[in-house]
Amino acid sequence: MSPAALIFDKDGTLFDFQATWGGWSRGMIEAEAGGDAALAHALAAALGYDMQAGRFSPDSIVIAATPPEIADRMLPLLPGQDRAALIARMNARAARAPQVPAVPLGPLFEDLAARGLALGLVTNDAEAPARAHLGAAGLGAAFGFVAGADSGFGGKPAPGQLLACAAALGLAPADCAMIGDSLHDLHAARAAGMTAIAVLSGIAGRETLAPHADLVLDDIGSLPGWLDGKDITEA
Repeated sequence: MSPAALIFDKDGTLFDFQATWGGWSRGMIEAEAGGDAALAHALAAALGYDMQAGRFSPDSIVIAATPPEIADRMLPLLPGQDRAALIARMNARAARAPQVPAVPLGPLFEDLAARGLALGLVTNDAEAPARAHLGAAGLGAAFGFVAGADSGFGGKPAPGQLLACAAALGLAPADCAMIGDSLHDLHAARAAGMTAIAVLSGIAGRETLAPHADLVLDDIGSLPGWLDGKDITEA
């Protein structure tokens, strides 16, 4: 049975993770290092980021962590830095980061809206940057519910955001599907009692995600075919 609502993760799901955050993260790390090359490389190592390649490793904390969790990983290397100020700088920089869509988003969300589906977005990013990214992508009005890790419902893999989304949309969790690119997304879906759909537009591979998902898609562009009951090849 098709779901009545689709709830999306943001980074790695709507937007290509490496293409969006790879280059941007180098600038953020170098700014926090203040021109100290050794410190920059230490920060990069702590975050699982390859400065030369401009890419994150599959086990990077940045993939699914909240801004406070990322800040806590950096702070031991930044003695004297204020935690709240660091998080505020990270969120402000993130809001300005150009997003690279995983697929053409406009036509996809026009299709989903035409089907009468309720739509939500839950992310471990902060809410303000998330809304800025959605607005820049022309999706500011696409979602009936948007929550970040700082919106008062907790962060994934806990189910709080998803349960709040279902309630806001007036639906039972079992009538919703969560689409995401990380184990945090899939574990949150399971904990909330929702269908768990994995996409491969993030960093985690099929072998990591498939055991925890009801369905694995290359990217969210395959959703209309799945909703139409087509046999989606999980190549």
